[in-house]
Amino acid sequence: MVYAVLLLLVGFAILIFGADFLVNGASSVAKKNGISNLAIGLTVVAFGTSMPELIVSLVSALDGKPDASFGNVIGSNNFNLLFILGVAGLIYPLVVQRNTVKYEVPLSLLAAAVVYVVVNDSTLFGSNDAGPAQNILGRFDSIILLLFFVGFLFYIYRTMRNASELEEGTPIKLYSTPVSIGMVILGLVMLVGGGELVVDQAIKIAQHYGLSEKLIGLTILAAGTSLPELATSCVAAYRKNTDIAIGNVIGSNIFNIFFILGVTGLISPIPYNTAMNFDLQVLMASTILLMIFMFTLNSRKLDRWEAFLMLVAYFAYTIYLVTIDVAVPAVSQ
Repeated sequence: MVYAVLLLLVGFAILIFGADFLVNGASSVAKKNGISNLAIGLTVVAFGTSMPELIVSLVSALDGKPDASFGNVIGSNNFNLLFILGVAGLIYPLVVQRNTVKYEVPLSLLAAAVVYVVVNDSTLFGSNDAGPAQNILGRFDSIILLLFFVGFLFYIYRTMRNASELEEGTPIKLYSTPVSIGMVILGLVMLVGGGELVVDQAIKIAQHYGLSEKLIGLTILAAGTSLPELATSCVAAYRKNTDIAIGNVIGSNIFNIFFILGVTGLISPIPYNTAMNFDLQVLMASTILLMIFMFTLNSRKLDRWEAFLMLVAYFAYTIYLVTIDVAVPAVSQ
């Protein structure tokens, strides 16, 4: 089992480095063809940094592991919101722009609410003339999510277009065209291979210890695929770039639901385990808590004591998940 854990860690490393190769290679190609940093940031970088979650969710769905697929996305969002913001806020209090509080945080709440509705057909709507409804993320549901994602991209574009310094930030390193293309191909191969390795080893660990795919998805897969967001937000908080620290998390949460679940469900419809309704409710409650923290006391600021409460909430939530999973043996391994 130690071997499986080591392979899991290797898989996560391959995923992260693969995403990095893909982003750097594709950014170089785009920049050499006259595409602006803004457009690259909205497309190549945004998509590339979410590739670990996308690949793991897609591989899980195609392998017939729907709990791991949903758990990865929902768990990543809870990890992002409670753990990453908790740690980043302890490093340095997070002050954000008015737009983040007024639009982006509420939009992340809307994303959780929308996915809750589209996957709970039977729970919310029961039977119809065609027979009993199924709790499943179907292709029509996925198209709805992707339409919201397109609207989100348009909002980002409008926001960044109105910013005063569009081209600032980390400069894009240029490589020769053959090297850039090679990096893109290598990145894609690493992402697919790393994704397969992560899912296979996570399921082996779950089966060995009698844990459910749901728990593995909500915890191990979620934390592992969120490592890029954790590193980005913590470094940004340390450097007092608080907009990046919190914007990275909120943007990732919206991206995960609208894009990753949208693409995954469009390629392979995913049966939904209603036991995860609790985890979606935790996500919505945590987002509301963040809104309360931002709107009260120190306006548009997450203080250290508030960040500490979010971190405590994440550990309490994780302990609850493990306790329930151990108490109720998994019916789907």
